Amino acid sequence: MATLKVLMFPFLAYGHISPYLNVAKKLADRGFLIYFCSTPINLKSIIKKIPEKYANSIHLIELHLPELPELPPHYHTTNGLPPNLNHILQKALKMSKPNFSKILQNLKPDLVIYDVLQRWAKHVANEQNIPAVKLLTSGAAVFSYFFNVLKKPGVEFPFPGIYLRKIEQVRLSEMMKELEDDDDDDDLLVDGNMQIMLMSTSRTIEAKYIDFCTALTNWKVVPVGPPVQDLITNDADDMELIDWLGTKDENSTVFVSFGSEYFLSKEDMEEVAFALELSNVNFIWVARFPKGEERNLEDALPKGFLERIGERGRVLDKFAPQPRILNHPSTGGFISHCGWNSAMESIDFGVPIIAMPMHLDQPMNARLIVELGVAVEIVRDDDGKIHRGEIAETLKGVITGKTGGKLRAKVRDISKNLKTIRDEEMDAAAEELIQLCRNSN
Repeated sequence: MATLKVLMFPFLAYGHISPYLNVAKKLADRGFLIYFCSTPINLKSIIKKIPEKYANSIHLIELHLPELPELPPHYHTTNGLPPNLNHILQKALKMSKPNFSKILQNLKPDLVIYDVLQRWAKHVANEQNIPAVKLLTSGAAVFSYFFNVLKKPGVEFPFPGIYLRKIEQVRLSEMMKELEDDDDDDDLLVDGNMQIMLMSTSRTIEAKYIDFCTALTNWKVVPVGPPVQDLITNDADDMELIDWLGTKDENSTVFVSFGSEYFLSKEDMEEVAFALELSNVNFIWVARFPKGEERNLEDALPKGFLERIGERGRVLDKFAPQPRILNHPSTGGFISHCGWNSAMESIDFGVPIIAMPMHLDQPMNARLIVELGVAVEIVRDDDGKIHRGEIAETLKGVITGKTGGKLRAKVRDISKNLKTIRDEEMDAAAEELIQLCRNSN
């Protein structure tokens, strides 16, 4: 069969673009030609993440959203988007359907891989007789939990390890109300034919959830492996940080980061700061703020914090080279919000996680990795608050205590298994896509 041309169309969030790019590279390695479609502002941010060897196999395709007065082009991404503009971005994305349709007419791909958050892309592709497959950027446990709540209200989820606490249930029901207003929901309904759904996971960590997901949805869940970024960094600032990390003992340092979309409240920030101080462990903390809310780091942290910490810690208010930090022998733990990409990267690099979930899918991801034996969770109280004492004690247990030894042994074991099965799972996924295109002709 001639080279398969695949158009990949992730949602406009970095947490979606990154795993899509990961799969794009794996497909390109297997002889596929990839068109990677997003807004110019998003494409600009990923150019340096595409090594030279993909120059002929991964092409970046600009999707232009209609110009809306309240949404200038630098807001055509969720990164740093003020929350009040979220629904405007969703609206603009839907309004770009004609532009997306033109892109498909011009490029004539054999297949579209689309994001479940823009399900209209499937209909646009099907109108042009192009098969379309969704790639889920979450794992099977969280997807099947949500699907179960949505399609089988009142039916208990069969795996007790994955559950929501009271305050999280309240947030979930608010979110479900929003979903009910979505007129594109037909794509989430089960139809008679067994469809393929690609998922950023592996049977090594989620076999029982993948099988349950397939039974629940009547879609064949095809794992493409967890989303892990390449270890690319040429930034001088990054090198300074990596050199500093190199002066610390093995497993002595904790990496603290809450992803690209989530930000700590003022109270939470204070508790984390005091916990890091109390724990006495080395740390790298990425303490970022939403765009338009840029604050001076010193003012945002407790008074005198940076002086008291001295050389024991580094606080950054910008992105850090996460894969490089997690892959470093001095890093012994990761305080994380448990976004799927971050959790999977940490496991892949063999680093135990101190889970501090904040939103949506993160509590379920946290429960899954605790069940796997690679994480401990900081439990919020009934008012949703975290406490410095508990964080500090947990942190010490992971970095210098017995807990850390157990978690490290387990996470390294899983990491090894993931690497063993990685190519096999991706080969199987590529074969599924080739067969789908053959059958569609």
